[in-house]
Amino acid sequence: MAYKTIPFEKRIKDNIKNYAPDKLFPVENLTEYFKAFTKACGVEILLTDRHGERLISTGDFSNFNGDVVANPGRKVRVCDRTVGHLYCRFDDVEDSGKVIFDLMLDQLVALLERLGEQTYLFTESSLYIDELEDKEKTQQQIRIHSEKLDPLTGVFNKLYFEKRMGIIDRAEIIPVGVVNININDWKYVNDHFGDEESDRLIRLVANIIRTESKAEYVVGRVDGDVFVTLIPMAEDNEAEEFARRVQAACLASEDAILSPSVACGVIYKSNVEQHLEDLLSDAEYEMFRNKLEIKNAPGYRERLEKRG
Repeated sequence: MAYKTIPFEKRIKDNIKNYAPDKLFPVENLTEYFKAFTKACGVEILLTDRHGERLISTGDFSNFNGDVVANPGRKVRVCDRTVGHLYCRFDDVEDSGKVIFDLMLDQLVALLERLGEQTYLFTESSLYIDELEDKEKTQQQIRIHSEKLDPLTGVFNKLYFEKRMGIIDRAEIIPVGVVNININDWKYVNDHFGDEESDRLIRLVANIIRTESKAEYVVGRVDGDVFVTLIPMAEDNEAEEFARRVQAACLASEDAILSPSVACGVIYKSNVEQHLEDLLSDAEYEMFRNKLEIKNAPGYRERLEKRG
């Protein structure tokens, strides 16, 4: 049972079934106490779990058969559930003494029940608090990521991508490769296969971009079917090579419905006085030039429409 999703009161009611006496009582201390009790008073004691399995014995219980249904002894109950059975023998004690021992043993059971309940509630409360803290940390991480990431693709959303652009500008990092990536004929997919498949196409392309990106690349979805990748400290032709890998991976993608294809435009920031935001339009212009070449290339239309 997933206790993180249920109220604490229900957890307390249900989870006691998972606790054996050795989880609820200090067995070593209890064993020494029973031995002293037996030595001082001549009362032999046996404590079993709820099924009749022996836990502590300070006397001769060789004839005990463990049938807790027919012979339950004194039931030890914690949070309204039987967790153990206490059996006692004081055959040689006078009747007046037996009355006193009965009272003492009743109080011993009450003490065990009180101790077991405190141990159980403390343990479960501690676990519950730890789980709540873990859940809060997870939710906080989700909130932090949701502020940064595009929910459809998992890359940076436009707002956070623009923030990262500003950070790179202020750090005066050069050169920076700027790669505009636009999905070819996304509208065709949307018109012929609907929103679900067109969204899947966006996710498919985003996954390809992430796969082909290095750890230091900054990838953002800046419009419906448009991505931009920034490559800080780009080496010679690194941005062009990245764009070629993305396009090749799209063409190599095998799908029953989708035929992904992207156009790419590459620009470099080579001067610290330049602003990346101003270069986005230049990268977009180069992307449109590439798109025109791709869509006019032999076989493009046939590949696009073969599943339509």
